[in-house]
This record gives sequence, structure tokens and C-alpha cells, in this order.
Amino acid sequence: MPEIFVVRHGQASFGSDNYDQLSELGWQQARWLGEHWAEDGLQFDHIVSGDLQRHRETAQGICEGLGLSSHIVEELPQLNEFDFKQVMSAYREKNPQAAPTSGAERADYYRFLKKAMYAWSAGEIRAGESWQQFEQRIEEVLGVLAAGARGGKTLVVSSGGAIAMMVRQILGAPSNSVTQLNMQIKNTAVSHFFAGRSGVSLHSFNHLPHLDNRERREFITYS
Repeated sequence: MPEIFVVRHGQASFGSDNYDQLSELGWQQARWLGEHWAEDGLQFDHIVSGDLQRHRETAQGICEGLGLSSHIVEELPQLNEFDFKQVMSAYREKNPQAAPTSGAERADYYRFLKKAMYAWSAGEIRAGESWQQFEQRIEEVLGVLAAGARGGKTLVVSSGGAIAMMVRQILGAPSNSVTQLNMQIKNTAVSHFFAGRSGVSLHSFNHLPHLDNRERREFITYS
């Protein structure tokens, strides 16, 4: 049965001027994943990613681990993350008292993002792309991936929010599950799907075959 392996990007550069670029650890996470698959003899018929820098670099790192050229990667902007900065900004304008202060802990930012996502999904704030538009483009790209997966195994590199939306749509879960799932997805975690005549089904979620061991567990990250 055709398979789709969806990977969240490696650790980005949280707190830097350019969040979108991978950290050194993010690059290593991606290479380790590619090396793990190479050792298992896993080969992909198609490799696609969003066109954000962290997507491109993660795909490149995985390809390096697999011993492949990253020139084979096809970019689909529909796989991009929602603009979380815009969502947080819109929520901050409406709820300035809830915004993290300068120098706040990383956990404070994630709690704020969670509140902002709930407000965005409920239509309480406007942030460029609407929640409905986000849902629609993920639904569309799932259709594209399912059609492409008929050729065998497809590797996809995307972001936590987009992956969470895929899982919600496949399972028919409520909208608030996107926020809950998004907060759980680890860097370079793999979610495994099957594509069939009846649509796409979920096989496994948020799996770290290359990091979930005694030697590498300390390198598991969420940002």
C-alpha cells in the first residue's frame, strides 16, 4: 500500500534574528534521521517539502544522511506552517495583558501561542490567512500527496501546525485538537500514513526512531 512519511523540521533557531534557519542540532537531527533510514534500507520514490528555509534545510539534511542529492526535492508551499508570529501578534493586540514579557521563559511563549491558536480557530482574531483557509490548503495538499503516493513511498517535510491539521482531518477530530497535537510534535518526528482508495489513514504519530534511545534522547527538542 502507498505510504507517506511526514517529518516535522529539525530544531529551528528560537530566539535568534532568523528563527526559520535550522540550529546546528537541527541539522544533526535531520542527518541522523536520513542515516537511520539508510541503515534500514528505506528508499523513497518522492521527496517533497514546504518552501520555508527550515523545511529546505531539513530535507537537505535528511538527503545527506540518505546519500542523496537534495536537488530531487519538490517544494509545495501548501505544506508551509501557518504564520504563527502573525497569529500571536493579533492575539497580543486583543489581549495585551496575556503577552509574555521580555526575557520570559520559552514555556511562557508556548502557552501564549496555545491561547492565540484557540482564538484564531474560533474566529476571535484575524491573522492574514484565516483558519478556514489553513484547513482548506492542508486538505488540498493531502489530496496531492495521496495521489503522488500511489507511486510507492513519499517523504514529506513540513511543520508542526500543518502536520497537526493533517492528523485532525484524517481522524475527523475537532478543531481544538490541532492546537493540542501541535504542541506535542517533536523536531524531526515522523508521522506515518497510508494512502488508499478510501483516502489517507494514520499508522503512527510523532515517532523518533533516530533519537529515542539512551545515547540520543537528550537531543529531543520541540522548537
